[in-house]
Amino acid sequence: MKISPKFVLKVAGTLTIISLITAALLGVVDGVTRDKIAEIEAEKTRQAMSIVAPAGSEFTDKLDIPAEAAAAAAAQGGKVLELYGVKAGGCVMKISASGSQGSIVMMVGVDANNAITGISVVSHAETSGIGTKVCGNELNDAGVPVLDQFIGMSGAGTLEVKKNITPITTATVSTKGITTGANAALAAAEALG
Repeated sequence: MKISPKFVLKVAGTLTIISLITAALLGVVDGVTRDKIAEIEAEKTRQAMSIVAPAGSEFTDKLDIPAEAAAAAAAQGGKVLELYGVKAGGCVMKISASGSQGSIVMMVGVDANNAITGISVVSHAETSGIGTKVCGNELNDAGVPVLDQFIGMSGAGTLEVKKNITPITTATVSTKGITTGANAALAAAEALG
């Protein structure tokens, strides 16, 4: 069976028109939802920052990440995604580190003395019922909420699972991911001066 060139042009033309209409509709939807999505993301960021900083803290707008801070975090195995100043001193960073099933993205607060003020997990792909216990700040093997044990700790590179960080037994790799992120945040804060 031979297909006529007219038929091919008709099908190609129809598909082109459908594609153009679909692209236009997607552009309209994006234009309508972009600001709302950005607003929701900004509110989630503000809430996450409030959890990891001292009560009543005020924050700066997003700051540029100095190369030294990014390099210091990378040397500890993490990546600084966002940086905000705390007006009373210190900073809050969105950090990414490897967990057991992918990246764990967390907010880490660091005070003016380079001590952690809090950690809150923003997103993760950790195993349900295991790594999610760490990300949800459940009790570790010492009976302390696993993320809360980092509060007050300082010294980039000094935090180590089973040395001065107590894991949840079934979620050691997830605990190591959080610890990597904490060390990366401390290193970045130290580089900021």
